[in-house]
Amino acid sequence: MNPIQTNFLLQGDALLLAAALAVVVLIYLIAALKLNPFVALLMVSLGLGVAVGMPMKGIVKAFETGAGGTLGHIALLIALGTMLGKMMAESGGTERIAHTLIAAFGERRAHWAMMTVAFIVGLPVFFDVGFVLLVPVAFHIAKRAGMPLLLIGLSMSAGLSVVHGLVPPHPAALLAVTAYQADIGKTILYAVLIGLPTAIIAGPLFARWVTRYVTVEAENPLEKEFVEIDQERQLPSFGIALATLLLPVLLMLVGTWADLLSTPGSRANAVLGFLGNPVVALLVAVLLSFYTFGKRRGFSRETILGFTNDCLAPTATVILVVGAGGGFGRILLDSGVSHAIIGATQSSQISPLLLGWLIAALLRIATGSATVAMGTACGIVAPIAAAASKAVHPELMVLATGAGSLILSHVNDGGFWIVKQYFNMTVTQTLKTWTVLETIISVVALLLTLGLAAVLG
Repeated sequence: MNPIQTNFLLQGDALLLAAALAVVVLIYLIAALKLNPFVALLMVSLGLGVAVGMPMKGIVKAFETGAGGTLGHIALLIALGTMLGKMMAESGGTERIAHTLIAAFGERRAHWAMMTVAFIVGLPVFFDVGFVLLVPVAFHIAKRAGMPLLLIGLSMSAGLSVVHGLVPPHPAALLAVTAYQADIGKTILYAVLIGLPTAIIAGPLFARWVTRYVTVEAENPLEKEFVEIDQERQLPSFGIALATLLLPVLLMLVGTWADLLSTPGSRANAVLGFLGNPVVALLVAVLLSFYTFGKRRGFSRETILGFTNDCLAPTATVILVVGAGGGFGRILLDSGVSHAIIGATQSSQISPLLLGWLIAALLRIATGSATVAMGTACGIVAPIAAAASKAVHPELMVLATGAGSLILSHVNDGGFWIVKQYFNMTVTQTLKTWTVLETIISVVALLLTLGLAAVLG
């Protein structure tokens, strides 16, 4: 099959080189020249579009489409997640959850607690949804246990990321299950067998090591929004706090399995799907929090309004930068970089497991989206795997492709900027921590998948 052609000035290897140089320039502008990340992303995105020969009138449009598409999803989630976190913090809900988790795991193992909770909470939700749900708890546990926020936060992020790429019923993994015609029960079993040790290595173990060398010194502007400690107040019960936090997770899980719980196409099916939408699920949780964390704790309507208004200001930078990252990713996509990668790998003769991992990895690096990388790679590799001379377990194809889709998160990935901004890191620090963490997940999960393939035969 011939590589997909574009009408741009640069093709093939030259196009890939231009994309790589754009990433290097972007990192230099932000890390070395201290240019505002939003401005730097906009400049480099437009510059890359011009350099590869995209139509002038389409460059800005492509950036706007990418930024708008990202913000249309992320901005709503960040806003609602921040409100829920603020209500939890002001009422003592996060403090209660933190107390309970620390009591169960011990202060020295608080980062293990966050990884475990994230692994469970992340099953039905996308990474960004799970992140905004759990980050207030991470802030409070770090404060309560006297541990670096980065240690708790990276452990949490590892748990969320592993299930994002590997474990059904997560939407990205379900997409791969369908493409490869894998058995969902076996996929879940194999994914847990591989996902748990992967999360442990990339989460608590790596986070404990890397935080010895990467220290975030500056005061975190978001900490006061999520951490409120008042020794005099009475805390809400653990059951109420946990139920409010997990409500959106349960709603999204119900939405995922709507076709199993009701007749497809029925009114009930539509309602379940609607309630399972991340934005709707978070909105329901926020409204519930106004009662469980607001009225029941004695806060007036005016006070609750003040909480929800004031907490949004610190998120403005996060939202803008994440949106700009989406715009950069769209420029890379529309410039033909992903097509160049597909063309360069289609003629290879490597194992289907390695091919699925490699194509997903290259697309992830180029586009910044794990879901796009996984979905695209599945479509390319599934016919190749089906026609392979030696049969390969389709469940393992799901895991190998998912592992590849998580590698090397960098400046064109919205998740990169979410982690950077919430944990108050520099771009260099984020590359040393989050980017390496994601790469560890990808490589370890691949190695374990290959090992399992050898065992299964």
